[in-house]
Amino acid sequence: MTAAATRPVITGIGVAAPTGLGVDAYWSAIVEGANGIAEITRFDASRYPVRLAGEVPGFEAAEHIPSRLLPQTDHMTRLALYAADEALKDSGLDLTGLSPYEAGVASAASMGGFEFGQRELENLWSKGGQFVSAYQSFAWFYAVNTGQISIRHGLKGPSSAVVTEQAGGLDAIGHARRQIRKGAKVMLAGGVDGALCPLGLVGQLASGRLSTEERPDRAYLPFDEAASGHVPGEGGAYLVLEDPASAAERGARVYGELAGYAATFDPDPRDPGADGLERAIRDALADADRAPEAIDVVFADAAGVPEADRAEAAALAAVFGARGVRVAAPKAQTGRLYAGGAALDLASALLTLRDGSVPPTAHVTSLAADCPVDLVMGEARPLTGDAALVLARGEGGFNAAAVVTSTN
Repeated sequence: MTAAATRPVITGIGVAAPTGLGVDAYWSAIVEGANGIAEITRFDASRYPVRLAGEVPGFEAAEHIPSRLLPQTDHMTRLALYAADEALKDSGLDLTGLSPYEAGVASAASMGGFEFGQRELENLWSKGGQFVSAYQSFAWFYAVNTGQISIRHGLKGPSSAVVTEQAGGLDAIGHARRQIRKGAKVMLAGGVDGALCPLGLVGQLASGRLSTEERPDRAYLPFDEAASGHVPGEGGAYLVLEDPASAAERGARVYGELAGYAATFDPDPRDPGADGLERAIRDALADADRAPEAIDVVFADAAGVPEADRAEAAALAAVFGARGVRVAAPKAQTGRLYAGGAALDLASALLTLRDGSVPPTAHVTSLAADCPVDLVMGEARPLTGDAALVLARGEGGFNAAAVVTSTN
């Protein structure tokens, strides 16, 4: 296989999600239909129209993050450091055996460290500039997760920060693949996001896409006739991508390979009326050299907004036929994690390939008539193939699609 055609393998997964810390806790909760959506506790949200969110439970930063990093990191970055650590541990990699320039980091974020920034702005307004932390200069920044992870683990190879909103988690994976094809042996890639603070919530409310439903089990219902928006959340996932030859040489356990990836932007200047998500799906399938019928399950973007769900269902129908492929949406249990959501869905796809079972989408009970999707509901279904497609869309026109396949 030429360098240009190298398909990286995934050897490690780290998760921080509203349904659990760590891969096992997260996945067990998803399979069992547990709900990670509840009333916001990180601040008093009683005066806001949205009072539900997906918060990561039981995360005590001091138990996982060195004390010297606590004053300089936002909650989002602490979750990212945790997920990155877990991914590296899961991979079994001995980083001391690598040149530091052979391993890099590709992260996605959509909002940055809003909670840290809000606190320092409050200090500025109420106390004066001398009370503002010097760490404010970077703790709020979109690229901070990449920087802190690379510093902590001595990863001096090619690194990047992607800002494509909710498509970011897949785009970071795409960037990682590009660097492995250029010669990097290892890339730590994915996304962790979260801004559950007043400043962050107000920004999210501006989209008009958040659900104001007060019942946790009815607030986020993708493709349902009662869909009324999504629930915000925090967390995400990091994955270890390796050059397949290097992974084989060290006898690494492999979850699967990144067989295809594509990204598009709406509107396409060459064809403004074209659907960008459909094009991303077709391009990712072509990149993976897979026909539509070879895909056994799609992990949907699952916006929970009727018009967005309708558009995604139409794109799926155009490629696979109406109800032509099984669809999963574990976001219904976690909320939308922004740049972290797509990376977490990619992890879910790999775990589905590992276990041979597609988890049901919780809470959805009645599909909308204009959403002809075969959404897995009620009970898990057996996986009969070896390939999964993951979709993501970001505000402003970003679309991304990735195909992962089993190596068994």
